[in-house]
Amino acid sequence: MRHGDPTASPQRGGLIAVALCCLLALFEGFDLQAAGVAAPRLAPDLGLKPEDLGWFFSVSTFGLMAGAAMGGRLSDRFGRKVTLLVSVAAFGLLSIATGLATDLKSLLLARFLTGVGLGGALPNLIAIVAESVTPKLRSRAVGFLYAGMPCGGAVAALVSLAGAEPSDWRMIFHVGGVGPLLALLLAIPLLPNPPKAPSAADGRKSGFVEAIAGEGRALTTLLLWTAFFLALLIMYLLLSWLPSLLIGRGLSRPDAGLVQMAFNLAGAAGSIATGWLMDNRRRRTLTILGVFGASAASVAAAAGAPASLLVYLAVGAALGATVSGVQSTVYGLAPGFYPARLRGTGVGAAVVMGRLGSAAGPLLAAALIGAGRSSNQVLLALLPVIAAGGLICLWLAARPVAED
Repeated sequence: MRHGDPTASPQRGGLIAVALCCLLALFEGFDLQAAGVAAPRLAPDLGLKPEDLGWFFSVSTFGLMAGAAMGGRLSDRFGRKVTLLVSVAAFGLLSIATGLATDLKSLLLARFLTGVGLGGALPNLIAIVAESVTPKLRSRAVGFLYAGMPCGGAVAALVSLAGAEPSDWRMIFHVGGVGPLLALLLAIPLLPNPPKAPSAADGRKSGFVEAIAGEGRALTTLLLWTAFFLALLIMYLLLSWLPSLLIGRGLSRPDAGLVQMAFNLAGAAGSIATGWLMDNRRRRTLTILGVFGASAASVAAAAGAPASLLVYLAVGAALGATVSGVQSTVYGLAPGFYPARLRGTGVGAAVVMGRLGSAAGPLLAAALIGAGRSSNQVLLALLPVIAAGGLICLWLAARPVAED
């Protein structure tokens, strides 16, 4: 064994891989929420109309879907590490380009291409983390990975507080671009290069249809897609409308920002705790019941809470912890249903369906409010969605996992 080799010990190499992927996930979470925190200053600085902002928020989602579909397939063919590093470099450079945009056209193009990079990175992050630990630790490791995303959102909110001028929105995207590029300086030498999936090693082609439906996986894949869709619908509806609800209930913008930060930080803790509990197959059913039940209770509490900062800090933290626990559940379940040679494609397809849910959530809220529903009624409309997602996850948790 060579001294100084960070991958000399498989266990040590696995821990390094998980740590680096969590760091990269933090920057992914930063960028995913950068648009929301930058929008109040970006819109007046570039003279954007409300419909322009709608495209600004949505165009990266289309890029994410394209990137996730391509990133998963490319990783199964060319390897996880190289596909991840290229994707991270892409979203870092394009985030900087977003901060350099001078009009709507250049802004939308930069955001779309940033989304492609982000989407390409996510299935590879999940696959690398899942393959860097033993199956008994898989959900726990994915929970740590997902925790990086709300932490990144909290950092984005902090960075947004540093500027006061209208043009300071550009700093948010510059930080969101330079950060992952600096992280690459660590990832390139230290991230272990996972062994190529069997299909790449033995020359076999891994087709999309085989990945999602081979060996009797069709129903499992369909329900996994549905779980991803519902989980991200819940999360992004809350990310989009919770600040408006808080301000509408009488909280100031700074107070609403504090609640949003509590939502993100508690979300990181909820992801880790849920992943830890999900690693024990004997208590998975109780964990899923507890996470989805607590999520429903938190949504109901948010709908009926009085207009008090202290109350909403507690409610916001509970929402963040439980809804992130829901995300951790579906992300932790996904890698186990696909063998290593198909895992990038299978997980990438599930991520694409999740991105559809992230687009549908804000649209659902907008439709309900347009129909005259109150913000509280919008929140309560999430209860049947949470119930359906919980039932699907209970079924998935009982399914056998794939053998690598």
